[in-house]
Amino acid sequence: REREGQASLCRAMSVLANATRRMGWRLAASARLPAAAASRRGVATWSQLSDEHKMLREMCRNFADTELKPNAGEWDKKHEFPADHVKMMGEMGLMGVAQDPDYGGAGMDALSYAIAVEEISRGCASAGVIMSAQNSLYCEPVGKFGNPKQLEEWLSPCASGQKIGCFALSEPGNGSDAGAQSCQAVADGDSYILNGTKNWITNGPQADKAVVFATSDKSKKHKGVSAFLVDKGTPGFSTGKPEDKLGIRASGTCSLIFENCKVPKENLLGQEGEGFKIAMKTLDGGRIGIAAQALGIAQASLEASVEYSQQRVAFNAPISKLQAIQFKIADMAARIEAARLLMWSAAQLKDNKEPYGKLAAMAKLQASETATFCAHQAIQIFGGYGYVTEFPVERHYRDARITEIYEGTSEIQRLVIAGHVIKELSP
Repeated sequence: REREGQASLCRAMSVLANATRRMGWRLAASARLPAAAASRRGVATWSQLSDEHKMLREMCRNFADTELKPNAGEWDKKHEFPADHVKMMGEMGLMGVAQDPDYGGAGMDALSYAIAVEEISRGCASAGVIMSAQNSLYCEPVGKFGNPKQLEEWLSPCASGQKIGCFALSEPGNGSDAGAQSCQAVADGDSYILNGTKNWITNGPQADKAVVFATSDKSKKHKGVSAFLVDKGTPGFSTGKPEDKLGIRASGTCSLIFENCKVPKENLLGQEGEGFKIAMKTLDGGRIGIAAQALGIAQASLEASVEYSQQRVAFNAPISKLQAIQFKIADMAARIEAARLLMWSAAQLKDNKEPYGKLAAMAKLQASETATFCAHQAIQIFGGYGYVTEFPVERHYRDARITEIYEGTSEIQRLVIAGHVIKELSP
């Protein structure tokens, strides 16, 4: 097992080193291959991270500062999908972070994924959600439930970043009630015929491939939901107009429409009737990604606030000297650290193959509400300047809001957490 871990770490370090050389970034001298695979002990501070994780963080941070942050505002204004930069992220191994290298992935772990999404989102929240949806919502279910043929055809192109994938669960009439799928899949010989509409699909306009959930046996309710792999371009599969959103406007979101769309039975993901289980397991992991995205937004808000408060002078001194500003900065920093520890804990439980649903929900809840709080406080610190598009904090405020809604609202997270806690504490 230790040799296998060493080999996986070597592959991951090779991916990172090659990416940084291609991108021309300079890594710290301390980022060297450790003598043994990373320990499974709990990581609570940046200094406790393995060299692999530190190297990954530095690479993503450099990329965010040099490539994403300078362009994020313009992409937001133009609603422009950052196609070239998404391609660069694929070359860096960021579009299939935790997937098997044999199928295009980088072979890293869930903690690596959480660290990477946070740093990318710190530079551009839209890039963060594009990456998160690709990793958590598309590659994860295909990698976990796909058969060898499906892994080759459906996972490899997306984990390598050559293609974009999406996850089609929500519908016009259901969001939180994921088991009530009105999209129908009717068996027809060696195929299924799909009919229905999916809403709010992240990466939908750009996606080449989709994981689509539909009811194949209505009598079984949520146990009659199945998951299907569908190529864009399949007759009967079309996309609606891109949504005009409040935030994350450089990421594409649209409806997927299925009208007598014929899908081969070999495109069934997992077994018939396993769709709801696949969706719920996928969303558990996805919540770690959204927590990371939210933390990136929160961290960007904090950094902008500290920088501005040291430059803005009032009453003959930088406003960073004012206690009211210091209290805001302290509250922001404390909430960010607490949310980050929850996120890291959930990721490490997942890496250790331990139950992580409760902590993933806690991390998503805490991080998303922290992002909204920090962006709000940042605007207060900036004052009138925080309300105009010349400065980034108004964008952070708009971007933060969605993290409390998608992949399970804050209300759903509280239900999930309460369910776990009541079960754990009941006699």
